[in-house]
Amino acid sequence: MTSMATADTAAPSVTEHPVIDGLPHVPCPREVDPGEARQLTRVFFERLRSLDEGTPEYQYVRNTLIEMNVSLVNFAARPFRDRPGGPENEDIVQVGIIGLIKAIDRYELDRDTQFSTLAMPYITGEIKRHFRDTTWAVRVPRRLQEMRAQLARSTEELTSETGRAPTPAELAEHLDLTEDEVRQGLVAANGYSTQSLDAATGSPDGRESAPGAARSPHTLAETLGETDDALETVEDLQSLAPLLSGLDERTTRILELRFGQEMTQRQIGEEIGMSQMHVSRLLTRTLGALREELLRD
Repeated sequence: MTSMATADTAAPSVTEHPVIDGLPHVPCPREVDPGEARQLTRVFFERLRSLDEGTPEYQYVRNTLIEMNVSLVNFAARPFRDRPGGPENEDIVQVGIIGLIKAIDRYELDRDTQFSTLAMPYITGEIKRHFRDTTWAVRVPRRLQEMRAQLARSTEELTSETGRAPTPAELAEHLDLTEDEVRQGLVAANGYSTQSLDAATGSPDGRESAPGAARSPHTLAETLGETDDALETVEDLQSLAPLLSGLDERTTRILELRFGQEMTQRQIGEEIGMSQMHVSRLLTRTLGALREELLRD
């Protein structure tokens, strides 16, 4: 196959698909880097909505979208790998792909939202539901087990609608329950898997002890890794997105210049025609309001 080399689509891994004229064909979708995947994802979604379901062209576009975005599943699955009593890593990825497929089927290109913003809650929700439905280390009343499933579905629905995790009050209203009942259900959902941090495990580096040498067991606490700051960033960005969408055009422009282009307050003032002090006051007021809204829930 010959690689494409036009001025506006320079992608060495992309070639023309023999059936769908003008649509890029990705020989190894899972190997596309994230930046290129974001661009190609939009192109493929634009073509997907013009095709009829069930046709070979539709299946090719949909399957390529799934393959190109499996990296989102791998990222979402990291915190769930190697949990005691949990499924194998490959099973977690397969469950996450179910969430990815649901996100692809529900994504609306006209809403001008990054696909990853919608996909991550679907993927994570599917993985969490799988853990809740298949592993229980602590026996809880059947009523709470049934409530847990209702909470999982409602959480997914409300997250899809609002772009953030719902509060107990919102879940209670959605399910026509009291907040205390919701909190009991949320606490019960944490009882599916437990293990003492003092439980003995193998060597932290995975090596076997030398023959005849005294074994020195290590505890689970010694094998735990550090918190991945990138995961908190994903959560913060998803919580911040609906708040940013409600800002006026001038404030949005100031935030983009300050944090997107890393311009100084003086440079921003020159760019939009106001004093540096006025820019400073606007930034302080806006950031304070956003912080208050984020911490409210």
